[in-house]
Amino acid sequence: MTIPKTMHALLQKHDGYSGTQTGIVFETMEPFIEDAQIAVPEPQEGQVLIRTRLANINPSDLHFIKGEYGQPRRKGLPAGFEGVGDVVAAKGSYAEKLVGKRVAFSVSMDGSGSWADYALTAAHNCIPVRPDMQDVDAAGHIVNPLTAYAMFQIVRKADSKSFILTAGASQVSKLVTSLARDEGYRPIVFVRRREMIEPLKALGAAHVLVETDPDVLDQFRAIARQEKPRVMLDAVAHQLSADIFFAMPNRANWVIYGKLDASAISARELGQFIFMSKSITGFWLTEWFRDTPPEEQIRVIGEVQQRFVDRRWTTDVAEIIPLKNAIEKLPTALAARNGKILLSP
Repeated sequence: MTIPKTMHALLQKHDGYSGTQTGIVFETMEPFIEDAQIAVPEPQEGQVLIRTRLANINPSDLHFIKGEYGQPRRKGLPAGFEGVGDVVAAKGSYAEKLVGKRVAFSVSMDGSGSWADYALTAAHNCIPVRPDMQDVDAAGHIVNPLTAYAMFQIVRKADSKSFILTAGASQVSKLVTSLARDEGYRPIVFVRRREMIEPLKALGAAHVLVETDPDVLDQFRAIARQEKPRVMLDAVAHQLSADIFFAMPNRANWVIYGKLDASAISARELGQFIFMSKSITGFWLTEWFRDTPPEEQIRVIGEVQQRFVDRRWTTDVAEIIPLKNAIEKLPTALAARNGKILLSP
């Protein structure tokens, strides 16, 4: 195929960090990204050029373009951490083996983002995708499914068949809930919307609690006395998260993998760290890749793709937005939070 000289992209408007924590609510996208035509990048040694089919949008992307993520922004480069597409050019012996393959990919620090017609990334950031795996699943193959599968290993090592999930309507929580059901675990899931109770119970949640119920903590304490959950997988990290943690039994581990709520929290009952052996830890998929042997990564990736192919896992897609309409349509779509939002060239 002929690769064009220029491409359409959503570019970051700022460098570095903002020093703020305002969360993932957007009244408008215009302070953070801009619509532009730029040159198609050329792969350097060890890199591949990917013609994007679909680009994913995760909370990490939204924190990133606001300068609130753990990596600095790069002004003038396309945003977007992951997607699915076809490798159309490469440089280097391994990279060139990927040409012509459909891959799920994440963006490397020396590359350019997925919110564009073409993305540039390191060849080792690409995962060849089975032909029977749908594009909508492959677009989010890396961040959410691998996070869900890897974090569930923490649950497996805990001394309890019960555990806690916040942001229960999120893709990660749904994937973990389904996996837990298949392995005989009992998730206690917290949600913001009452209409999510039955769908999550159908996925395998043992208990679903609504955050806004005035007696939600009392409800949880009663459940915790029976279930004794010792792990909380938390994407929200707000005051309720802290209150849940201090109501958990001894040896509880609060695992924070996101902060959807920008508010500060007050940590009470700190003696529990001493006398109840409690702990707070973080989870970042990048560290999992660094610490996990390649053969285990390959095994997990194979299991993740199989779960999507046989439909034990599915991607709840709320909307696929053309790249050219993204700045206009994203604030409304993000506010709805009814499922995954994807971008198409």
